[in-house]
Amino acid sequence: MRPLSIADSATIVLGLQDEIRRSEESRYDHRLHGVLLVAQGMTCPEVGKFLGDAPRTVENWVHEFEEMGLAGLLEADRSGRPRRLGEEQLQEINRVLRRMPREAGLGGNLWDGKTLAAWIEREYGINLGVRQCQRLFRQLGFRLRKPRPAIAQADPERQKAHKKNSKR
Repeated sequence: MRPLSIADSATIVLGLQDEIRRSEESRYDHRLHGVLLVAQGMTCPEVGKFLGDAPRTVENWVHEFEEMGLAGLLEADRSGRPRRLGEEQLQEINRVLRRMPREAGLGGNLWDGKTLAAWIEREYGINLGVRQCQRLFRQLGFRLRKPRPAIAQADPERQKAHKKNSKR
């Protein structure tokens, strides 16, 4: 029987590895296969090279499996970085955003990332970036509104006559 081959195998391997990392179940199966290969006599570096993982990663899978059985191969919760703003602070920000920035002691008519960052810095001493403040807007259910500039010294009658849809 003739051996099979896959055209452009390097690209296919990368795509398959991405697919494995995409879901929790496939990552579990991947770790399960790694431990199975070690149990059948392959070394961790061999398994790592075969599966496209670091040898130390395969060692961790084996140690977790030996300590906890199949449960050791399941995804563990990752705590991540703690929030810089507490729940009460978020509620206060939500209340403040429903008013004009001038009422909060800042300049301007509309809230934006810079204005919110300045208010949070002043009130809580926490320095958040503009992008993080923009994420806060979305998280709290606000949408971006851009102010329409008013042309200085514009004649409203001439503007109306200039519009496409205006009746002259």
